[in-house]
Amino acid sequence: MRALIISDKVEPILYSGGICDRVGKIDLILSCGDLPFYYIEFIISMLNKPAYYVMGNHGREFEYQSGKGDDAWNHQTSPQGAVNLHGHTAKEGPLLLAGLEGSIRYNDSAEAQYTDFEMRWNIAGLIPRLVRNRLRYGRWLDVLVAHSPPFGIHDQPDPAHRGFPSFLPFMRFFKPRYLLHGHIHLYRQNLTTVTKYQQTEVINVYPFRILELEPGVVANG
Repeated sequence: MRALIISDKVEPILYSGGICDRVGKIDLILSCGDLPFYYIEFIISMLNKPAYYVMGNHGREFEYQSGKGDDAWNHQTSPQGAVNLHGHTAKEGPLLLAGLEGSIRYNDSAEAQYTDFEMRWNIAGLIPRLVRNRLRYGRWLDVLVAHSPPFGIHDQPDPAHRGFPSFLPFMRFFKPRYLLHGHIHLYRQNLTTVTKYQQTEVINVYPFRILELEPGVVANG
């Protein structure tokens, strides 16, 4: 499936009336977090394709929309028309999707931050759904949509941008074909953005990428 994956930055060439000409035929929209809801909703409205998202570590803010009467200002906690994938799985076309939101905890904010121990609990909550995938489709997962990268892959040494160590055993055991993430902003062209870790392609999608995503192979045993 040809997917548009977005993260972390409102990109003017997408937030415009020319988006359809810019991206061409798209089958799926994925958001890796830290984006305003209006931006995600605009892309959905223009492309009219299924959309899934996870929150970034700055993704807990309310957005407000004008209304009428007593609802003159309505707070909005999710983008309309998109499915929150955090802690869930989904099947879209041939692809098996799952999502894990947020970043490593680096302060006392109530935003989507987790210690690695807490992220392991998030992963544990996914396991029954991944088992059902394996029983039904012969494989655990094709695409993990995350905000943060794994530890040691595309991450940075400062506390706010370290990756999750728990993502490494996740990839070794469940063998997703792709782990898509944002969170790491790219300011130099020579930074590595695609890394193969065992059977998983780890891809930094900041600020957007168009990828041909394919299902993984059926697991043996």
